[in-house]
Amino acid sequence: MNTHIVKRRKKYRPVDPTQKVLVKQPPLSGFGSSLGVSKFDQLKCKRALAEMLILDELPFRFVENRGFRRFCFELCPLYDLPSRRTIVRELYQLYIDEKIKLKKYFNRSKVRVCLTTDTWTSIQNINYMVVTAHFIDYDWQLQKRIMSFSQIVDHKGDSIGKCIENVLIEWGIDKVFTIAVDNATANTTAIGYVIRKLNSWQDDGAVLGGKYLHVRCCAHILNLIVGDGLKNLHDSIVAIRNAVKFVKSSPSRLERFKKAVAHEKIGTKGLVVLDVPTRWNSTYLMLESAVKLRKAFERLGEEDIQYVNYFRDDENDHKRIGPPNFDDWDNAKIFINFLATFYDITLDFSASLRVTSNIYFKSWCTIRNQLNSVTTERDPLVSKIALSMQQKFDKYKLGYVKFQFDSIFGVEESESMIFKLKGVLLDLYEWYNRFYGSSGGGAKQTNDVFSFGVGGGPNDDLQI
Repeated sequence: MNTHIVKRRKKYRPVDPTQKVLVKQPPLSGFGSSLGVSKFDQLKCKRALAEMLILDELPFRFVENRGFRRFCFELCPLYDLPSRRTIVRELYQLYIDEKIKLKKYFNRSKVRVCLTTDTWTSIQNINYMVVTAHFIDYDWQLQKRIMSFSQIVDHKGDSIGKCIENVLIEWGIDKVFTIAVDNATANTTAIGYVIRKLNSWQDDGAVLGGKYLHVRCCAHILNLIVGDGLKNLHDSIVAIRNAVKFVKSSPSRLERFKKAVAHEKIGTKGLVVLDVPTRWNSTYLMLESAVKLRKAFERLGEEDIQYVNYFRDDENDHKRIGPPNFDDWDNAKIFINFLATFYDITLDFSASLRVTSNIYFKSWCTIRNQLNSVTTERDPLVSKIALSMQQKFDKYKLGYVKFQFDSIFGVEESESMIFKLKGVLLDLYEWYNRFYGSSGGGAKQTNDVFSFGVGGGPNDDLQI
C-alpha cells in the first residue's frame, strides 16, 4: 500500500485553482503570524512580482533567471512565471494605475503640497528636470512622490517655471505651500512665474500670496559654504587623490592593491572610492576610506615600482603630487575630523521621508559654533579654511537666517530677529484663519486608496 501511494499520489493529487487552503497570514503589527484561508490568483501573483522588482530595485531579466524560476516552480507549480517583456507591460500598467489613484487623491482632497525641483545637464548635453512633491496625509505621515522627470529646453527661469506649471496642471494640484530650489538666479524668476499662476487660479493657491513660497535648499547652501573653503585644495588631498587614481585606473593595479590590503591584515573589505572634485562630500568619503587603508598604500610605495613611477611622470606638463607621505596622512585625519560635522548635517538636510525644517536652526547653530571655534585654533591648515567658510556662511546668514541666539549676535539684534519671526508666524496664522477658520479645514478625506504604500507607516510596502 505504501509503495502504491508513493508512486500514484502525484498523479491523482487534486489540482483546483479555486480551492482555498490554510496559509500563514502576515501580522498586522508586531511579530508572529496567524492562520487564514487563501486561494491561488494568477493576476495577484503577477502584480506582486512587479511590485517586488520595484521595491528591491531588481532588473527586468531577474524573472528569467534559472534559479528564480526553479524556486517559483517548487513554491507554486500553478504559477505561470512571466517573461521579461510581460513583466515590463505589468510594470507600466502598475504605474498607470498608481498615477490615476494619485491624481484622484489630489483632485478630491485638495491637499497642499511642497515641491522640490532641480535641473542638471547630462554628459550628452541634454537638460533634465525633476519635480518632487511632499505632503502630509490623513495619518499625519510625510509622503513623497516624484511627479515629473523630463527633458527641459534650457535652465532659464521661464522654462523652469513653465515646467512646474505643467506638472501642477497635469496632476490637478492648485495649492502649493513652498517650493525648495537652489540659489541660482534663474530659480528666482521661475518662482515668480509660479506665484503669478497660483494667484490667478484661486485666492488661496499660494500662502500669503506666495510671500514665503521660495525656500532655498539648506543642503545646497551648506555645499556652497564648504566648497568655497575647499576650492583651493591642499596638496595633501591632491596627493591622496592621485594615489587613489592609480589604484582605480586598471584591474591589475586594483588587484595588487587588494593583495596589499590582505598582507597588511587591515581587517576591512571596503575599498577606496575616487571622489568627484566638484562634490566636497565625495572628497570626504575618499579621505575617510583612504586613511583606513593607509598601510596598504605605504606597502605599494615599498614594493610596487609602477606606483612609484606613476608620481615621477608628468600630467599636463606638471609632475603629479605625491605619493602621500606621513604629513599628508596626518593632514587627511585633520580634514576628516573637521568635515565630519558638515557631512552629518548634510545627510540630515537631505532626508526625503522625514521633516527637516525642525532641525535647521539647531544644525545651523552647530555649524556657526564650529566655525567660530576652529578659526581661533593655532593650526593654520584648518583655521584658514574655516575663515573662508565663515565668510560665506555670514553672507547667507544675513539673507536667509532670521534669528540666532543671544550668545551669538547679542540681545538687541536677537530681539529684533525674534520680533520679525513672530510677525511671520502671526501673518501665517491670520491667513489660514481667514481661508479655513470657519470650515475647520480645507481638505476632506476621500475613499481613494493606493494599492501599496498607503499612509507611509511602518506596515506599508512602499512609502508614497
